[in-house]
Amino acid sequence: MDILDAIILGVVQGLTEFLPVSSSGHLELGKAILGDNSLPQESLLFTVVLHFATALSTMVVFRKDIVTILKGALQFQWNEDLQFILKIALSMIPATIVGLFYEEELEQLFSGNIFLVGSMLIVTAVLLFLADKAKDTKKNVTFSNALMIGISQTIAILPGISRSGATISTSVLLGNDKTKAARFSFLMVVPLIFGKIFKDIFSGALTYENSNFTSLTVGFAAAFIAGLFACTWMIALVKKSKLSYFAIYCAVVGITAIIWTFL
Repeated sequence: MDILDAIILGVVQGLTEFLPVSSSGHLELGKAILGDNSLPQESLLFTVVLHFATALSTMVVFRKDIVTILKGALQFQWNEDLQFILKIALSMIPATIVGLFYEEELEQLFSGNIFLVGSMLIVTAVLLFLADKAKDTKKNVTFSNALMIGISQTIAILPGISRSGATISTSVLLGNDKTKAARFSFLMVVPLIFGKIFKDIFSGALTYENSNFTSLTVGFAAAFIAGLFACTWMIALVKKSKLSYFAIYCAVVGITAIIWTFL
């Protein structure tokens, strides 16, 4: 993978991790368009590095929230901060179970299946359209909500289903405040990303032999910078109920991808 491709894919990952248009789906489309000829191990390492970059950008954007939450939780009282952490932990359970027991089946979905990506992007478009029409409230995410949002995050493992789109839409449709829904959505994925990275490292799934460290570094930087921008922008867009624009985008890209598979 050359440097230009690494920059393009890094920007794609950074933007689409937070914007509700499916980062996994766009990475698959991007690799197909760019003609990615990387070895499976090299491609996996590059994907992991990009996800690590977006996880760090999330922590930078929400650094004050994270510090406040951790300070409150360390008081070891049944306060809002401790409850928030427990809700995050609860939301992780469905994706963790699927990731541990169905990893090989999931990897088969990321093999350039453009028709699947296109179809799932259309599903994302429908979710975003419905969420955009929901009334705004001041309701906080409850424990039962957290589990439902976690299930939607698990479904969003499918390439083309936007993780942020699915989780924010589910939260909003459950009657939660849009800004709080976005905050919960972005923070809930950080432990999962780091958990997946550690699992891949210790299981030996990642190999550093013959890796292009220049491309990895450039891709990381591009994803991190794009992620900072997209995360901040997305919070403002959700608050202003602008998800319908992304619904249209996902529908157009999804239909285009499906048509492309038949050409």
